[in-house]
Amino acid sequence: MKICQLAAVDFTLHHFLLPLMRGMRDAGHEVVGVCADGDLLDAVRAEGFRVETVEIERSYNLFSHAGSARRLIKLFRDEKFDIVHVHTPVAALVGRYAAWRAGVPRVVYTAHGFYFHEHMAWPKRSLFVALEWLAGRVTDTLFTQAEEDAETARRLGLCRTGDVLGIGNGVDPARFGPDAKVRRRVRKEIGAGAETVVILMVGRMVAEKGYPELFRAMHDLDMKTPVELWVAGARLASDHAAGVDAVLAEIEADPGWARRIRFLGYRGDVPDLMRAADIFTLPSHREGMPRSIIEAMFSGLPVVATNIRGSREEVIDGVTGVMVPVRDSSALAGALGRLAGDAAARKRLGEAGRKRALAEYDEAQVI
Repeated sequence: MKICQLAAVDFTLHHFLLPLMRGMRDAGHEVVGVCADGDLLDAVRAEGFRVETVEIERSYNLFSHAGSARRLIKLFRDEKFDIVHVHTPVAALVGRYAAWRAGVPRVVYTAHGFYFHEHMAWPKRSLFVALEWLAGRVTDTLFTQAEEDAETARRLGLCRTGDVLGIGNGVDPARFGPDAKVRRRVRKEIGAGAETVVILMVGRMVAEKGYPELFRAMHDLDMKTPVELWVAGARLASDHAAGVDAVLAEIEADPGWARRIRFLGYRGDVPDLMRAADIFTLPSHREGMPRSIIEAMFSGLPVVATNIRGSREEVIDGVTGVMVPVRDSSALAGALGRLAGDAAARKRLGEAGRKRALAEYDEAQVI
């Protein structure tokens, strides 16, 4: 078959969809990537994939997508795809409409996490549910990563055929795992002392990832043990989510607070950062089925995460990590502080997490 993999930006195509594209090609299909232009597409093309670029704004102003829809309709008609497989909320809405207009035989949508969630105000939530329902009238198959999202999709009728499946999420286990030599090297390069407990956070630098609460937790942490936070991530140029500039200004004005946090920026060595860390945290307000938690579990790290869909499917509270309420910096500080001061608990939770990851989250199974 000839299959289109569509996302909004190069970041998604390169970091999340490339393994799926390889798997489809290995199975004998022709795979074409479609997203907005970006530097990360060079690496995708270097693997022999054709990528067509169409600008898709990350905005829910539907009128702003008319041009993108027209270009996608023409592309789909010219290419005569057997399947258009769409990803990410906005690209999925525009892409499904365009595929339907172009007469694509089969339209598949993977929801990496519905934009609506349990903590969203009901008028806004109702609007986004309605948009998903409308797009579902032209969706033949709906995959979700979290089983909780699959149950929601079935209950709300978000796929006209009822063909809904929770497929999970995963990573390549060969890329992640403890390595004492790498741990020593990375900690030395970044400047963490041998006795320092390193908490790692990986994610886009936006408020909905829980950065304001995490930074406040680091401010309030009882520092009986030397502890510092490493932040690996940057704000994408295409990101419309609220930023964290205000809290960053507060940190900059407080030298004691600033000393507890290292901003590492965008990194290409996340597996090595995981090996160098002692605790992983993801205090997001919403997620789908976060891959970073799976990476941390493969790396043998205990995880402190918020009690939201996806995360609560991955982390078993008290067994592989600790769950805390959303937007609760005090609870987050307490959980991080307890783990920072208890090496035995970190080891126990981390080993249980790695065992669970090996059993449940091998990327090959998902593909």
